[in-house]
Amino acid sequence: MSDLLQTTGATASDADLLSGTVTAVRAAGSVLRERFGDVVPYGTREELMRALAANDDAALDILRPGLTRLRPDAGWVEDELDGGELPPGEWWVVDPAEGNVNHLHALPDWAVTATLVRDNRPVLTVVHLPLTGETYTALTGAGAHLDGRPLRVSPAADLGLSIVATSQARPDEDEEVVRRVGSSITAMLFDALVVRTAVPATLHLVNVAAGRTDAFWQFAGARADLLPGALLVTEAGGRISDAEGRPWTPGSGSFLAAAPGVHAEAVATLSR
Repeated sequence: MSDLLQTTGATASDADLLSGTVTAVRAAGSVLRERFGDVVPYGTREELMRALAANDDAALDILRPGLTRLRPDAGWVEDELDGGELPPGEWWVVDPAEGNVNHLHALPDWAVTATLVRDNRPVLTVVHLPLTGETYTALTGAGAHLDGRPLRVSPAADLGLSIVATSQARPDEDEEVVRRVGSSITAMLFDALVVRTAVPATLHLVNVAAGRTDAFWQFAGARADLLPGALLVTEAGGRISDAEGRPWTPGSGSFLAAAPGVHAEAVATLSR
């Protein structure tokens, strides 16, 4: 388990805070569901960015006031591409439309997420999938749940019998990182049963937490991509590290979440 997530930072009041966070995230999801339908056309990068921003803004109009009422003194991070450590204190790390480009293309793989981070440790998280109505939640020390039902990672013990997943590099990512992503996929194609590659990262991670997928890895990555799933997987009994097996933090250059029985094999494959 990552040192980042070995924390007793949650308090009794955090359970009430989680409930309020669920309400705000579901409300934002309803707004995005109403906007979902036909493929949104765009012909230039500028048009794409405007369409993405329109979805973000629609959800943030609900999320920002709702979460600010819950924690008025908490900082606010809404850029889904930001990475690295946060300053001390409490921060809301949100992705108002995780998988936004999928939403624009009328694909179902998108979500709304909000995570409260306390002194660089995630305390609670909510991941809501508006099209299915599913809500994944985790509270430090209290487990991970899907609509109130406990989640548990896979009992898999053989990478060769496992379904694994990764996400692609970010737009304008460093060439070395892009090549590392490609070589890691090739390595996993030799060692794992099935390799899935798609965005967004969070939806892969909820599958790890639910025991549907056995491992997920990513190079680089942003806080909003990884913090929600990191807490969900940890509270569901999974292991979090970087790709070399070292403790993961938001400043790490890689990320691995896996069922305990295949974590070491996944590290060995990614380290080749």
